[in-house]
Amino acid sequence: MTNLIIYVAAAAVVGGALGLGIARFLTSARNLKSQAKQKELLLSAKDEALKIKETAKKEEEEKRRYLQEIERNLRRKEANLDLRFDTIERERQNIGYKEKEISKIKSEIELLRQEEQGKLEKVAKLSKEEAKKLLLDSIEKEYKEDVVAKIQKTKKEAQDVVDIEARKILSSAIQRLATEHVAESTISSVNLPSDEMKGRIIGREGRNIQLFEKLTGVDVIIDDTPEAVVLSSFDPVRRHIAKMALDRLIADGRIQPAKIEEAVAKAEKEISQEIKEAGETACYDLSITGLHPDLVRILGRLKFRTSYGQNVLQHSIEVAHLASMLASELGADVSIAKKAGLLHDIGKAVDHEIAGAHHHISRDIAKKYGMSEDVMHAIEAHHDDIEPKSVEAIVVRVADAISGARPGARRESLDNYIKRLTELENIANSFDGVEKSYAIQAGREVRIIVKPEDIDDLSALKLAKDIAKKIETDLQYPGTIKVNVIREVRATEFAK
Repeated sequence: MTNLIIYVAAAAVVGGALGLGIARFLTSARNLKSQAKQKELLLSAKDEALKIKETAKKEEEEKRRYLQEIERNLRRKEANLDLRFDTIERERQNIGYKEKEISKIKSEIELLRQEEQGKLEKVAKLSKEEAKKLLLDSIEKEYKEDVVAKIQKTKKEAQDVVDIEARKILSSAIQRLATEHVAESTISSVNLPSDEMKGRIIGREGRNIQLFEKLTGVDVIIDDTPEAVVLSSFDPVRRHIAKMALDRLIADGRIQPAKIEEAVAKAEKEISQEIKEAGETACYDLSITGLHPDLVRILGRLKFRTSYGQNVLQHSIEVAHLASMLASELGADVSIAKKAGLLHDIGKAVDHEIAGAHHHISRDIAKKYGMSEDVMHAIEAHHDDIEPKSVEAIVVRVADAISGARPGARRESLDNYIKRLTELENIANSFDGVEKSYAIQAGREVRIIVKPEDIDDLSALKLAKDIAKKIETDLQYPGTIKVNVIREVRATEFAK
């Protein structure tokens, strides 16, 4: 038993020693492995550092070469600048020497001139001023009549040139704006589907027509005219509202007080919006900004106002265009001329409500909404009772006259306008070989179609020239007329 215990104890001692040795061996192995790995990482880091160092050296070398090249270039440029500076300095010195020489020569010439002048005065026994006066008196006596005639001729030529240039400016401005005019009636007519509709418009005991006239402020004229009634009012806006409302009532067929009130209210709303849009469109087309909204609305009312059959809003827009073109040609203020041209007749929108001449009312409206003094003066001076004191005022007056006098603009000149267009076409048709002719662009162009079998290309050129000469001889017209001869050949065949 004792031996067994001894054996066990010995085995335990041996096992412990053996385990301790194994543990020490494993620890030593791990340490060796860790040291090897650390050496490997250290070597790798050294290699990487070496590569970075080499790269840095290469970059440093390249930058050094680049800087050396820049330095060499700078030295070359510096040398060139020094050379140029030396050259310029030499040239400056040469110029200084030449200036001194020129000054010396001038002094010598002046001395010689004074000497010669003294010799002449001794010979003539006259001073310089006395000789000058004597010469001028002699010339004045001998050529006085010629000088006067020359001055008069020069003045006449200058006046002719001024007149020609004025005509050119006016005709150029007129031709740049070829506005078409539409004459509108001051009385509106409403078509009816049948005469039976007249009784429905009148209503029982006249209730419908009385309410309609009360709401719209127009007179409804119902007479023997078949399938039509007439709306009459001094206010074009009211007349337009009444026409729109009545058209809707007729289309609906139910004409009764409630429907009349509804139709008139709706028409008033739409016309109000149309007035606003008309004013805004006019300002947009003319590139005029900054006007008060109420002023724009009053301007829009001119859409429903006519003067001698000419729509006042279209007339105002045209005057604004013409005034700006003329102001541009003359070097005047285009903005003032354009605004004054647009607003010159704005008083006509309310002249049935306010007493006074429309151009004075226009000025008051412009003043109320903050227009400048120059614009207000140009507005009120477009009629003869106010003397224009600025170029812009004269320009607006001229533009207003041009727009009103343009052929076809107003009923007073419509017959003459049509007659001139007819005469223009008759002149073109009087030539042989002309098939058709059309006067277009308000008489600014006559387009002529010739017979291709009778007129060749060369003859067409001659024909255009001959027609232009005959128009110049036989007609009176503003500006220029374009003669456009068209020769067209068509080949036609039928496949059977």
